[in-house]
Amino acid sequence: MASSPFARPGRRPATVLPIVRDRKTPARFAKAVAFHQAGRPDQAVTIYRRIIEREPDLPEVHGNLGSALVALGRLSEAVASCQRAIELDPDKPKVWCQWGAALAGLGRLAEAEEKLRRAILLDRDFAAAHCQLGNTLRQSGRLDAAEDMLRRAVALDPNSAEAHAGLGDVLLDRGQSLKAAAAFGRAVALKPDFAGAYNNLSLALKEAGRLVEAGHAAEAAIRLAPKRAAYYANLAEVRTFTHDDPHVAALEALTKESLTQEASAQDASLVAEERAHLHFALAKAYEDIDRPDDAFAQLLAGNALKRRAIVYDEAATLARMERTRRLFTPELIAARRGCGVATRLPVFILGMPRSGTTLVEQILASHPRVCGAGEVKLFDQALGAVRDLAPGAAAGGATYPDMIADMQPEHFRLLGAIYAEQLAQLEPGALRIIDKMPQNFIYAGLIHLALPHAAIIHVVRDPIDTCVSCFAKLFVEGQAYSYDLTELGRYYARYRDLMAHWRRVLPPARMLDVRYEDVVADLEGAARRIVAHCGLAWDARCLDFHRTERTVRTASAAQVRRPIYAHSVARWRKYERFLAPLPAELDAETVAARGHATP
Repeated sequence: MASSPFARPGRRPATVLPIVRDRKTPARFAKAVAFHQAGRPDQAVTIYRRIIEREPDLPEVHGNLGSALVALGRLSEAVASCQRAIELDPDKPKVWCQWGAALAGLGRLAEAEEKLRRAILLDRDFAAAHCQLGNTLRQSGRLDAAEDMLRRAVALDPNSAEAHAGLGDVLLDRGQSLKAAAAFGRAVALKPDFAGAYNNLSLALKEAGRLVEAGHAAEAAIRLAPKRAAYYANLAEVRTFTHDDPHVAALEALTKESLTQEASAQDASLVAEERAHLHFALAKAYEDIDRPDDAFAQLLAGNALKRRAIVYDEAATLARMERTRRLFTPELIAARRGCGVATRLPVFILGMPRSGTTLVEQILASHPRVCGAGEVKLFDQALGAVRDLAPGAAAGGATYPDMIADMQPEHFRLLGAIYAEQLAQLEPGALRIIDKMPQNFIYAGLIHLALPHAAIIHVVRDPIDTCVSCFAKLFVEGQAYSYDLTELGRYYARYRDLMAHWRRVLPPARMLDVRYEDVVADLEGAARRIVAHCGLAWDARCLDFHRTERTVRTASAAQVRRPIYAHSVARWRKYERFLAPLPAELDAETVAARGHATP
Protein backbone atom coordinates (compact mmCIF):
# COMPACT_ATOMS: atom_id res chain seq x y z
CA MET A 1 0.00 0.00 0.00
CA ALA A 2 1.01 3.53 -0.60
CA SER A 3 2.70 5.56 2.09
CA SER A 4 3.41 9.25 2.43
CA PRO A 5 6.87 10.64 3.12
CA PHE A 6 7.74 11.63 6.68
CA ALA A 7 6.26 14.89 7.86
CA ARG A 8 9.89 15.90 8.31
CA PRO A 9 9.51 18.94 10.54
CA GLY A 10 13.27 19.32 10.44
CA ARG A 11 13.29 20.11 6.75
CA ARG A 12 13.57 23.71 7.85
CA PRO A 13 16.70 23.52 9.98
CA ALA A 14 17.46 25.77 12.88
CA THR A 15 19.22 28.87 11.59
CA VAL A 16 20.33 30.60 14.79
CA LEU A 17 23.06 29.51 17.20
CA PRO A 18 23.53 30.61 20.81
CA ILE A 19 26.90 31.87 21.97
CA VAL A 20 29.73 29.77 20.54
CA ARG A 21 33.37 29.34 21.45
CA ASP A 22 34.82 29.24 17.93
CA ARG A 23 34.24 32.47 16.03
CA LYS A 24 34.22 30.51 12.74
CA THR A 25 31.30 28.34 13.86
CA PRO A 26 28.47 30.76 12.87
CA ALA A 27 29.79 31.03 9.30
CA ARG A 28 30.20 27.26 9.00
CA PHE A 29 26.74 26.76 10.44
CA ALA A 30 25.21 29.22 7.99
CA LYS A 31 26.91 27.42 5.10
CA ALA A 32 25.61 24.04 6.31
CA VAL A 33 22.09 25.44 6.65
CA ALA A 34 22.29 26.83 3.13
CA PHE A 35 23.23 23.40 1.77
CA HIS A 36 20.49 21.83 3.90
CA GLN A 37 17.81 24.22 2.60
CA ALA A 38 19.02 23.83 -0.97
CA GLY A 39 18.37 20.09 -0.90
CA ARG A 40 22.02 19.07 -0.56
CA PRO A 41 21.90 17.25 2.80
CA ASP A 42 25.06 15.22 2.16
CA GLN A 43 27.17 18.37 2.08
CA ALA A 44 25.30 19.78 5.07
CA VAL A 45 26.07 16.62 7.06
CA THR A 46 29.78 16.99 6.40
CA ILE A 47 29.82 20.53 7.76
CA TYR A 48 27.55 19.79 10.74
CA ARG A 49 29.90 16.97 11.78
CA ARG A 50 32.89 19.27 11.42
CA ILE A 51 31.23 21.79 13.74
CA ILE A 52 30.43 19.07 16.28
CA GLU A 53 34.10 18.02 16.34
CA ARG A 54 34.99 21.50 17.54
CA GLU A 55 31.87 22.32 19.59
CA PRO A 56 30.06 19.11 20.64
CA ASP A 57 27.42 20.71 22.87
CA LEU A 58 25.30 22.75 20.44
CA PRO A 59 21.78 21.18 20.33
CA GLU A 60 20.86 23.11 17.18
CA VAL A 61 23.68 21.46 15.25
CA HIS A 62 22.79 17.97 16.45
CA GLY A 63 19.12 18.60 15.61
CA ASN A 64 19.94 19.85 12.13
CA LEU A 65 22.26 16.91 11.59
CA GLY A 66 19.41 14.55 12.48
CA SER A 67 17.16 16.26 9.95
CA ALA A 68 19.76 16.02 7.19
CA LEU A 69 20.42 12.36 7.97
CA VAL A 70 16.70 11.58 7.67
CA ALA A 71 16.72 13.21 4.25
CA LEU A 72 19.53 10.84 3.28
CA GLY A 73 17.70 7.80 4.64
CA ARG A 74 20.33 7.25 7.32
CA LEU A 75 17.77 6.79 10.05
CA SER A 76 19.83 5.03 12.72
CA GLU A 77 22.35 7.86 12.65
CA ALA A 78 19.50 10.37 12.72
CA VAL A 79 18.10 8.78 15.87
CA ALA A 80 21.45 9.15 17.61
CA SER A 81 21.77 12.79 16.58
CA CYS A 82 18.25 13.67 17.73
CA GLN A 83 18.80 11.88 21.04
CA ARG A 84 21.95 13.91 21.64
CA ALA A 85 20.16 17.15 20.76
CA ILE A 86 17.41 16.38 23.28
CA GLU A 87 19.95 15.49 25.96
CA LEU A 88 21.41 18.96 25.49
CA ASP A 89 18.01 20.73 25.31
CA PRO A 90 14.85 18.69 26.07
CA ASP A 91 12.45 21.53 25.23
CA LYS A 92 12.70 21.42 21.44
CA PRO A 93 9.45 20.01 19.97
CA LYS A 94 10.84 19.97 16.43
CA VAL A 95 13.68 17.71 17.46
CA TRP A 96 11.34 15.41 19.38
CA CYS A 97 9.24 15.20 16.23
CA GLN A 98 12.25 14.53 14.03
CA TRP A 99 13.35 11.81 16.44
CA GLY A 100 9.93 10.21 16.23
CA ALA A 101 9.95 10.37 12.44
CA ALA A 102 13.31 8.58 12.28
CA LEU A 103 12.16 5.89 14.71
CA ALA A 104 8.98 5.36 12.70
CA GLY A 105 11.06 4.92 9.57
CA LEU A 106 12.97 2.16 11.36
CA GLY A 107 9.74 0.44 12.33
CA ARG A 108 10.17 1.23 16.03
CA LEU A 109 6.61 2.46 16.23
CA ALA A 110 5.97 2.43 19.99
CA GLU A 111 9.12 4.51 20.60
CA ALA A 112 8.18 6.83 17.75
CA GLU A 113 4.72 7.42 19.20
CA GLU A 114 6.21 8.28 22.57
CA LYS A 115 8.54 10.90 21.08
CA LEU A 116 5.83 12.39 18.88
CA ARG A 117 3.39 12.74 21.76
CA ARG A 118 6.13 14.53 23.71
CA ALA A 119 6.50 16.97 20.81
CA ILE A 120 2.75 17.66 20.87
CA LEU A 121 2.81 18.06 24.65
CA LEU A 122 5.43 20.78 24.20
CA ASP A 123 3.53 22.44 21.35
CA ARG A 124 -0.14 21.49 21.05
CA ASP A 125 -0.49 23.39 17.76
CA PHE A 126 2.48 21.68 16.10
CA ALA A 127 0.83 20.47 12.87
CA ALA A 128 3.84 18.52 11.62
CA ALA A 129 3.99 16.47 14.82
CA HIS A 130 0.28 15.63 14.51
CA CYS A 131 0.92 14.65 10.90
CA GLN A 132 3.84 12.39 11.72
CA LEU A 133 1.98 10.82 14.63
CA GLY A 134 -0.94 10.14 12.30
CA ASN A 135 1.41 8.45 9.83
CA THR A 136 2.91 6.39 12.66
CA LEU A 137 -0.48 5.30 13.96
CA ARG A 138 -1.37 4.24 10.43
CA GLN A 139 1.79 2.12 10.31
CA SER A 140 0.56 0.48 13.52
CA GLY A 141 -2.76 -0.35 11.86
CA ARG A 142 -4.73 2.02 14.11
CA LEU A 143 -6.64 3.69 11.32
CA ASP A 144 -9.31 5.42 13.42
CA ALA A 145 -6.71 7.15 15.60
CA ALA A 146 -4.56 7.89 12.56
CA GLU A 147 -7.41 9.56 10.70
CA ASP A 148 -8.34 11.67 13.73
CA MET A 149 -4.73 12.81 14.13
CA LEU A 150 -4.28 13.64 10.46
CA ARG A 151 -7.54 15.57 10.32
CA ARG A 152 -6.26 17.53 13.30
CA ALA A 153 -3.03 18.21 11.39
CA VAL A 154 -5.02 19.49 8.41
CA ALA A 155 -7.09 21.73 10.68
CA LEU A 156 -3.94 23.15 12.29
CA ASP A 157 -2.24 23.74 8.95
CA PRO A 158 -4.60 23.59 5.94
CA ASN A 159 -1.65 24.36 3.68
CA SER A 160 0.37 21.30 4.73
CA ALA A 161 0.70 19.07 1.68
CA GLU A 162 2.13 16.32 3.89
CA ALA A 163 -0.93 16.33 6.15
CA HIS A 164 -3.32 16.04 3.20
CA ALA A 165 -1.21 13.24 1.73
CA GLY A 166 -1.12 11.38 5.05
CA LEU A 167 -4.89 11.65 5.30
CA GLY A 168 -5.12 10.33 1.74
CA ASP A 169 -3.08 7.28 2.73
CA VAL A 170 -5.45 6.45 5.59
CA LEU A 171 -8.51 6.88 3.36
CA LEU A 172 -6.88 4.65 0.75
CA ASP A 173 -6.28 2.01 3.42
CA ARG A 174 -9.96 2.21 4.27
CA GLY A 175 -10.94 1.60 0.65
CA GLN A 176 -12.32 5.13 0.23
CA SER A 177 -10.53 5.67 -3.04
CA LEU A 178 -12.36 8.79 -4.24
CA LYS A 179 -11.96 10.57 -0.91
CA ALA A 180 -8.31 9.54 -0.93
CA ALA A 181 -7.91 10.93 -4.45
CA ALA A 182 -9.36 14.26 -3.29
CA ALA A 183 -6.85 14.42 -0.42
CA PHE A 184 -3.92 13.60 -2.70
CA GLY A 185 -5.22 16.13 -5.22
CA ARG A 186 -5.14 18.80 -2.54
CA ALA A 187 -1.60 17.77 -1.59
CA VAL A 188 -0.25 18.18 -5.12
CA ALA A 189 -2.13 21.46 -5.55
CA LEU A 190 -0.32 22.79 -2.48
CA LYS A 191 3.00 21.25 -3.46
CA PRO A 192 3.27 20.70 -7.23
CA ASP A 193 6.61 18.89 -6.92
CA PHE A 194 5.24 16.26 -4.48
CA ALA A 195 6.08 13.14 -6.47
CA GLY A 196 4.93 10.70 -3.77
CA ALA A 197 1.49 12.29 -3.58
CA TYR A 198 1.12 12.10 -7.36
CA ASN A 199 2.02 8.42 -7.23
CA ASN A 200 -0.53 7.74 -4.49
CA LEU A 201 -3.11 9.76 -6.40
CA SER A 202 -2.50 7.35 -9.26
CA LEU A 203 -3.14 4.39 -6.96
CA ALA A 204 -6.38 5.89 -5.66
CA LEU A 205 -7.66 6.68 -9.15
CA LYS A 206 -6.79 3.17 -10.33
CA GLU A 207 -8.77 1.62 -7.49
CA ALA A 208 -11.70 3.87 -8.38
CA GLY A 209 -11.55 2.72 -12.00
CA ARG A 210 -10.45 6.07 -13.43
CA LEU A 211 -7.58 4.56 -15.38
CA VAL A 212 -6.77 7.41 -17.78
CA GLU A 213 -6.47 9.89 -14.92
CA ALA A 214 -4.45 7.34 -12.96
CA GLY A 215 -2.00 7.15 -15.86
CA HIS A 216 -1.64 10.92 -15.97
CA ALA A 217 -0.93 11.06 -12.24
CA ALA A 218 1.69 8.30 -12.53
CA GLU A 219 3.35 10.16 -15.39
CA ALA A 220 3.47 13.32 -13.27
CA ALA A 221 5.16 11.35 -10.47
CA ILE A 222 7.72 10.00 -12.95
CA ARG A 223 8.49 13.45 -14.35
CA LEU A 224 9.22 14.67 -10.83
CA ALA A 225 11.18 11.59 -9.73
CA PRO A 226 12.39 9.83 -12.90
CA LYS A 227 14.49 7.28 -11.00
CA ARG A 228 11.71 5.90 -8.78
CA ALA A 229 11.07 2.49 -10.27
CA ALA A 230 7.90 1.97 -8.20
CA TYR A 231 6.28 4.85 -10.06
CA TYR A 232 6.91 3.10 -13.38
CA ALA A 233 5.43 -0.06 -11.89
CA ASN A 234 2.25 1.83 -11.03
CA LEU A 235 2.12 3.27 -14.54
CA ALA A 236 2.48 -0.22 -15.96
CA GLU A 237 -0.69 -1.27 -14.13
CA VAL A 238 -2.81 1.19 -16.12
CA ARG A 239 -0.88 1.62 -19.36
CA THR A 240 -0.29 -0.61 -22.35
CA PHE A 241 3.22 0.26 -23.54
CA THR A 242 4.06 0.71 -27.21
CA HIS A 243 7.33 0.33 -29.11
CA ASP A 244 7.90 4.09 -29.22
CA ASP A 245 6.87 4.76 -25.64
CA PRO A 246 9.63 6.85 -24.00
CA HIS A 247 8.95 5.15 -20.67
CA VAL A 248 10.30 1.89 -22.07
CA ALA A 249 13.62 3.55 -22.91
CA ALA A 250 13.68 5.16 -19.46
CA LEU A 251 13.12 1.78 -17.81
CA GLU A 252 15.91 0.24 -19.85
CA ALA A 253 18.26 3.04 -18.86
CA LEU A 254 17.40 2.56 -15.20
CA THR A 255 18.04 -1.16 -15.54
CA LYS A 256 21.53 -0.54 -16.87
CA GLU A 257 22.18 1.93 -14.10
CA SER A 258 21.02 -0.51 -11.44
CA LEU A 259 23.40 -3.14 -12.75
CA THR A 260 26.39 -0.83 -12.40
CA GLN A 261 25.64 0.53 -8.94
CA GLU A 262 25.68 -1.16 -5.57
CA ALA A 263 22.14 -0.89 -4.20
CA SER A 264 22.12 0.88 -0.83
CA ALA A 265 20.18 3.71 0.71
CA GLN A 266 23.30 5.84 0.95
CA ASP A 267 25.20 5.62 -2.30
CA ALA A 268 22.90 4.34 -5.04
CA SER A 269 19.88 5.61 -6.88
CA LEU A 270 18.11 2.26 -6.70
CA VAL A 271 17.81 0.12 -3.59
CA ALA A 272 16.89 -3.56 -3.82
CA GLU A 273 13.15 -3.03 -3.42
CA GLU A 274 13.18 -0.37 -6.09
CA ARG A 275 15.15 -2.65 -8.40
CA ALA A 276 12.49 -5.34 -8.03
CA HIS A 277 9.82 -2.85 -9.05
CA LEU A 278 11.97 -1.89 -12.00
CA HIS A 279 12.32 -5.45 -13.29
CA PHE A 280 8.60 -6.18 -12.96
CA ALA A 281 7.67 -2.92 -14.71
CA LEU A 282 10.09 -3.56 -17.55
CA ALA A 283 8.79 -7.11 -17.88
CA LYS A 284 5.27 -5.72 -18.34
CA ALA A 285 6.54 -3.27 -20.95
CA TYR A 286 8.35 -6.00 -22.87
CA GLU A 287 5.27 -8.21 -22.80
CA ASP A 288 3.18 -5.34 -24.16
CA ILE A 289 5.54 -4.82 -27.10
CA ASP A 290 5.82 -8.56 -27.80
CA ARG A 291 9.32 -9.29 -26.52
CA PRO A 292 8.53 -12.35 -24.38
CA ASP A 293 12.11 -13.58 -23.96
CA ASP A 294 13.23 -10.20 -22.66
CA ALA A 295 10.11 -9.98 -20.49
CA PHE A 296 10.78 -13.29 -18.79
CA ALA A 297 14.43 -12.42 -18.22
CA GLN A 298 13.22 -9.38 -16.29
CA LEU A 299 10.74 -11.50 -14.34
CA LEU A 300 13.49 -13.89 -13.34
CA ALA A 301 15.63 -11.00 -12.12
CA GLY A 302 12.80 -9.28 -10.24
CA ASN A 303 11.54 -12.45 -8.60
CA ALA A 304 15.05 -13.42 -7.53
CA LEU A 305 15.49 -10.04 -5.81
CA LYS A 306 12.15 -10.34 -4.06
CA ARG A 307 12.76 -13.96 -3.01
CA ARG A 308 16.06 -13.02 -1.36
CA ALA A 309 14.31 -10.25 0.58
CA ILE A 310 11.55 -12.35 2.17
CA VAL A 311 11.26 -15.28 4.54
CA TYR A 312 9.14 -18.19 3.31
CA ASP A 313 8.77 -21.37 5.34
CA GLU A 314 7.74 -23.70 2.57
CA ALA A 315 7.72 -26.83 4.71
CA ALA A 316 5.34 -25.28 7.25
CA THR A 317 3.07 -23.86 4.56
CA LEU A 318 2.68 -27.12 2.68
CA ALA A 319 2.37 -29.13 5.90
CA ARG A 320 -0.52 -26.91 7.00
CA MET A 321 -2.45 -27.75 3.84
CA GLU A 322 -1.70 -31.46 4.26
CA ARG A 323 -2.85 -31.43 7.91
CA THR A 324 -6.05 -29.69 6.82
CA ARG A 325 -6.75 -32.55 4.42
CA ARG A 326 -6.15 -35.15 7.10
CA LEU A 327 -8.25 -33.49 9.80
CA PHE A 328 -11.33 -32.65 7.75
CA THR A 329 -12.61 -36.17 7.31
CA PRO A 330 -16.10 -37.09 6.06
CA GLU A 331 -16.81 -38.22 9.62
CA LEU A 332 -15.92 -34.79 11.05
CA ILE A 333 -18.06 -33.01 8.45
CA ALA A 334 -21.02 -35.29 9.28
CA ALA A 335 -20.56 -35.01 13.05
CA ARG A 336 -20.49 -31.19 13.05
CA ARG A 337 -23.32 -30.74 10.55
CA GLY A 338 -25.85 -28.10 11.59
CA CYS A 339 -23.62 -26.42 14.16
CA GLY A 340 -23.19 -23.14 12.34
CA VAL A 341 -25.13 -19.90 11.88
CA ALA A 342 -27.97 -19.89 9.35
CA THR A 343 -27.21 -16.74 7.34
CA ARG A 344 -27.06 -16.35 3.58
CA LEU A 345 -25.24 -13.02 3.75
CA PRO A 346 -21.67 -14.19 2.96
CA VAL A 347 -20.42 -15.11 -0.50
CA PHE A 348 -16.90 -16.53 -0.44
CA ILE A 349 -14.90 -16.30 -3.68
CA LEU A 350 -11.71 -18.25 -3.26
CA GLY A 351 -8.91 -19.95 -5.16
CA MET A 352 -5.37 -19.19 -6.25
CA PRO A 353 -4.40 -15.53 -6.71
CA ARG A 354 -4.46 -14.43 -10.35
CA SER A 355 -7.02 -17.10 -11.25
CA GLY A 356 -9.89 -14.73 -12.06
CA THR A 357 -11.32 -14.20 -8.58
CA THR A 358 -11.47 -10.41 -9.03
CA LEU A 359 -13.29 -10.79 -12.35
CA VAL A 360 -15.90 -13.08 -10.78
CA GLU A 361 -16.32 -10.69 -7.86
CA GLN A 362 -16.78 -7.74 -10.21
CA ILE A 363 -19.43 -9.62 -12.19
CA LEU A 364 -21.35 -10.55 -9.06
CA ALA A 365 -20.85 -7.15 -7.37
CA SER A 366 -22.52 -5.56 -10.39
CA HIS A 367 -25.77 -7.09 -9.13
CA PRO A 368 -27.73 -4.38 -7.27
CA ARG A 369 -28.33 -6.63 -4.23
CA VAL A 370 -24.66 -7.54 -3.80
CA CYS A 371 -21.76 -5.70 -2.16
CA GLY A 372 -18.19 -6.62 -3.09
CA ALA A 373 -16.06 -6.17 0.03
CA GLY A 374 -12.83 -7.27 -1.66
CA GLU A 375 -10.01 -9.11 0.06
CA VAL A 376 -10.97 -8.80 3.71
CA LYS A 377 -9.35 -10.82 6.47
CA LEU A 378 -12.48 -11.20 8.56
CA PHE A 379 -12.67 -14.98 8.59
CA ASP A 380 -9.09 -15.33 9.72
CA GLN A 381 -9.72 -12.70 12.43
CA ALA A 382 -12.93 -14.39 13.59
CA LEU A 383 -11.10 -17.71 13.81
CA GLY A 384 -8.44 -16.04 15.95
CA ALA A 385 -11.15 -14.67 18.24
CA VAL A 386 -12.67 -18.13 18.67
CA ARG A 387 -9.28 -19.54 19.51
CA ASP A 388 -8.81 -16.86 22.15
CA LEU A 389 -12.33 -17.03 23.61
CA ALA A 390 -13.14 -20.73 23.52
CA PRO A 391 -11.07 -22.74 26.03
CA GLY A 392 -11.75 -26.04 24.31
CA ALA A 393 -10.72 -24.77 20.89
CA ALA A 394 -7.61 -23.15 22.30
CA ALA A 395 -6.44 -26.11 24.36
CA GLY A 396 -2.71 -26.49 24.18
CA GLY A 397 -2.39 -23.29 22.16
CA ALA A 398 -3.29 -25.12 18.95
CA THR A 399 -3.83 -23.10 15.77
CA TYR A 400 -5.71 -23.94 12.61
CA PRO A 401 -6.10 -26.65 11.45
CA ASP A 402 -5.05 -28.54 14.60
CA MET A 403 -7.55 -26.66 16.78
CA ILE A 404 -10.41 -28.32 14.85
CA ALA A 405 -10.05 -31.48 16.91
CA ASP A 406 -10.97 -29.55 20.09
CA MET A 407 -13.77 -27.42 18.64
CA GLN A 408 -17.22 -28.15 20.04
CA PRO A 409 -20.54 -27.27 18.34
CA GLU A 410 -20.75 -23.95 20.19
CA HIS A 411 -17.37 -22.94 18.81
CA PHE A 412 -18.54 -23.36 15.23
CA ARG A 413 -21.62 -21.25 16.01
CA LEU A 414 -19.44 -18.62 17.67
CA LEU A 415 -17.14 -18.51 14.65
CA GLY A 416 -20.06 -18.06 12.26
CA ALA A 417 -21.69 -15.42 14.46
CA ILE A 418 -18.54 -13.31 14.89
CA TYR A 419 -17.78 -13.44 11.19
CA ALA A 420 -21.33 -12.67 10.04
CA GLU A 421 -21.59 -9.71 12.44
CA GLN A 422 -18.31 -8.20 11.24
CA LEU A 423 -19.21 -8.75 7.60
CA ALA A 424 -22.63 -7.13 7.96
CA GLN A 425 -21.01 -3.96 9.29
CA LEU A 426 -19.22 -3.45 5.97
CA GLU A 427 -22.46 -2.75 4.10
CA PRO A 428 -25.58 -2.60 6.29
CA GLY A 429 -28.67 -3.61 4.33
CA ALA A 430 -26.90 -5.64 1.65
CA LEU A 431 -28.52 -8.96 0.74
CA ARG A 432 -25.16 -10.59 -0.09
CA ILE A 433 -21.63 -9.44 0.73
CA ILE A 434 -18.64 -10.91 -1.09
CA ASP A 435 -15.50 -11.90 0.78
CA LYS A 436 -12.94 -12.32 -1.97
CA MET A 437 -9.91 -13.46 -0.03
CA PRO A 438 -8.40 -16.12 -2.32
CA GLN A 439 -6.49 -17.83 0.51
CA ASN A 440 -9.77 -18.69 2.20
CA PHE A 441 -9.57 -21.88 0.15
CA ILE A 442 -7.79 -23.46 3.10
CA TYR A 443 -10.90 -22.80 5.22
CA ALA A 444 -13.56 -24.14 2.81
CA GLY A 445 -14.55 -27.03 5.08
CA LEU A 446 -14.64 -24.83 8.16
CA ILE A 447 -16.69 -22.20 6.28
CA HIS A 448 -19.20 -24.92 5.40
CA LEU A 449 -19.56 -25.93 9.07
CA ALA A 450 -19.65 -22.42 10.58
CA LEU A 451 -21.79 -20.85 7.82
CA PRO A 452 -23.70 -23.70 6.19
CA HIS A 453 -25.81 -21.41 3.97
CA ALA A 454 -22.99 -19.16 2.76
CA ALA A 455 -22.24 -19.39 -0.96
CA ILE A 456 -18.79 -20.71 -1.82
CA ILE A 457 -17.41 -20.04 -5.30
CA HIS A 458 -14.10 -21.56 -6.30
CA VAL A 459 -12.46 -19.88 -9.29
CA VAL A 460 -9.99 -22.05 -11.20
CA ARG A 461 -7.81 -21.26 -14.18
CA ASP A 462 -5.32 -23.21 -16.26
CA PRO A 463 -2.62 -24.19 -13.74
CA ILE A 464 0.33 -22.97 -15.76
CA ASP A 465 -1.43 -19.72 -16.71
CA THR A 466 -2.22 -19.16 -13.03
CA CYS A 467 1.38 -19.74 -11.97
CA VAL A 468 2.81 -17.55 -14.73
CA SER A 469 0.43 -14.76 -13.79
CA CYS A 470 1.51 -15.03 -10.14
CA PHE A 471 5.17 -15.03 -11.14
CA ALA A 472 4.59 -11.88 -13.19
CA LYS A 473 3.18 -9.93 -10.26
CA LEU A 474 5.04 -8.14 -7.46
CA PHE A 475 2.39 -8.44 -4.76
CA VAL A 476 1.87 -5.74 -2.15
CA GLU A 477 1.94 -8.38 0.60
CA GLY A 478 1.75 -12.13 1.06
CA GLN A 479 2.12 -14.79 -1.65
CA ALA A 480 5.68 -15.54 -0.52
CA TYR A 481 5.53 -18.82 -2.45
CA SER A 482 5.19 -17.07 -5.80
CA TYR A 483 8.74 -15.74 -6.33
CA ASP A 484 10.39 -19.04 -7.26
CA LEU A 485 8.97 -21.25 -10.02
CA THR A 486 9.72 -24.51 -8.25
CA GLU A 487 8.18 -23.34 -4.97
CA LEU A 488 5.23 -21.91 -6.86
CA GLY A 489 4.64 -25.22 -8.63
CA ARG A 490 4.75 -27.15 -5.36
CA TYR A 491 2.34 -24.75 -3.71
CA TYR A 492 -0.10 -24.99 -6.60
CA ALA A 493 0.00 -28.79 -6.49
CA ARG A 494 -0.89 -28.80 -2.76
CA TYR A 495 -3.64 -26.25 -3.29
CA ARG A 496 -5.11 -28.37 -6.08
CA ASP A 497 -5.00 -31.47 -3.87
CA LEU A 498 -6.79 -29.65 -1.07
CA MET A 499 -9.52 -28.37 -3.39
CA ALA A 500 -10.06 -31.92 -4.68
CA HIS A 501 -10.41 -33.02 -1.06
CA TRP A 502 -13.08 -30.38 -0.39
CA ARG A 503 -15.07 -31.62 -3.37
CA ARG A 504 -14.96 -35.16 -1.96
CA VAL A 505 -16.00 -34.36 1.61
CA LEU A 506 -18.43 -31.45 1.16
CA PRO A 507 -22.03 -32.06 0.06
CA PRO A 508 -22.61 -32.10 -3.72
CA ALA A 509 -23.12 -28.62 -5.22
CA ARG A 510 -22.01 -27.00 -1.95
CA MET A 511 -19.19 -25.26 -3.78
CA LEU A 512 -19.48 -23.88 -7.30
CA ASP A 513 -16.39 -24.31 -9.49
CA VAL A 514 -16.05 -21.50 -12.04
CA ARG A 515 -13.44 -21.83 -14.74
CA TYR A 516 -11.89 -18.56 -15.85
CA GLU A 517 -11.72 -19.82 -19.42
CA ASP A 518 -15.48 -20.55 -19.37
CA VAL A 519 -16.20 -17.00 -18.20
CA VAL A 520 -14.16 -15.65 -21.11
CA ALA A 521 -15.83 -17.98 -23.64
CA ASP A 522 -19.42 -17.51 -22.41
CA LEU A 523 -19.79 -14.54 -20.08
CA GLU A 524 -23.56 -14.67 -19.78
CA GLY A 525 -23.72 -18.40 -19.19
CA ALA A 526 -21.07 -18.23 -16.47
CA ALA A 527 -22.59 -15.12 -14.90
CA ARG A 528 -26.03 -16.74 -14.68
CA ARG A 529 -24.55 -19.79 -12.92
CA ILE A 530 -22.74 -17.55 -10.43
CA VAL A 531 -25.81 -15.45 -9.66
CA ALA A 532 -28.05 -18.51 -9.32
CA HIS A 533 -25.59 -20.20 -6.95
CA CYS A 534 -25.95 -17.18 -4.65
CA GLY A 535 -29.74 -17.56 -4.64
CA LEU A 536 -30.36 -14.33 -6.51
CA ALA A 537 -32.57 -13.38 -9.42
CA TRP A 538 -30.74 -12.67 -12.67
CA ASP A 539 -29.78 -9.05 -13.41
CA ALA A 540 -28.31 -8.09 -16.80
CA ARG A 541 -26.09 -5.47 -15.21
CA CYS A 542 -23.74 -8.31 -14.33
CA LEU A 543 -22.76 -8.44 -18.02
CA ASP A 544 -21.62 -4.80 -17.91
CA PHE A 545 -19.32 -5.46 -14.97
CA HIS A 546 -16.60 -3.20 -16.35
CA ARG A 547 -18.93 -0.20 -15.98
CA THR A 548 -19.67 -0.83 -12.31
CA GLU A 549 -18.30 1.95 -10.13
CA ARG A 550 -16.73 0.51 -7.01
CA THR A 551 -13.35 0.37 -5.35
CA VAL A 552 -11.22 -2.58 -6.46
CA ARG A 553 -8.03 -3.04 -4.47
CA THR A 554 -6.49 -6.18 -5.93
CA ALA A 555 -3.75 -6.79 -8.48
CA SER A 556 -6.48 -7.01 -11.15
CA ALA A 557 -7.97 -3.58 -10.40
CA ALA A 558 -7.25 -2.29 -13.91
CA GLN A 559 -8.19 -5.44 -15.83
CA VAL A 560 -11.76 -5.63 -14.49
CA ARG A 561 -12.46 -2.11 -15.76
CA ARG A 562 -12.34 -3.45 -19.32
CA PRO A 563 -14.83 -5.62 -21.22
CA ILE A 564 -14.15 -9.34 -21.27
CA TYR A 565 -11.04 -10.28 -23.26
CA ALA A 566 -9.34 -13.51 -24.21
CA HIS A 567 -5.67 -12.65 -24.61
CA SER A 568 -4.81 -13.91 -21.10
CA VAL A 569 -5.97 -17.42 -22.01
CA ALA A 570 -2.94 -19.65 -22.72
CA ARG A 571 -0.66 -16.76 -21.84
CA TRP A 572 1.95 -19.28 -20.73
CA ARG A 573 2.70 -20.44 -24.29
CA LYS A 574 4.83 -17.39 -25.08
CA TYR A 575 7.05 -18.30 -22.11
CA GLU A 576 6.97 -22.07 -22.58
CA ARG A 577 10.69 -22.63 -22.91
CA PHE A 578 11.35 -20.98 -19.52
CA LEU A 579 8.78 -22.94 -17.55
CA ALA A 580 10.44 -26.31 -16.97
CA PRO A 581 10.28 -25.99 -13.15
CA LEU A 582 6.50 -25.65 -13.22
CA PRO A 583 5.49 -28.83 -15.06
CA ALA A 584 8.20 -30.64 -13.12
CA GLU A 585 6.16 -29.93 -9.97
CA LEU A 586 2.72 -30.37 -11.50
CA ASP A 587 1.54 -33.88 -12.27
CA ALA A 588 1.68 -35.50 -15.68
CA GLU A 589 -2.09 -35.29 -16.14
CA THR A 590 -2.09 -31.51 -15.82
CA VAL A 591 0.89 -31.12 -18.11
CA ALA A 592 -0.56 -33.40 -20.78
CA ALA A 593 -3.89 -31.57 -20.68
CA ARG A 594 -2.08 -28.37 -21.60
CA GLY A 595 -0.08 -29.92 -24.44
CA HIS A 596 3.10 -29.08 -22.52
CA ALA A 597 5.87 -31.66 -22.87
CA THR A 598 7.61 -32.49 -19.63
CA PRO A 599 11.37 -31.98 -19.98
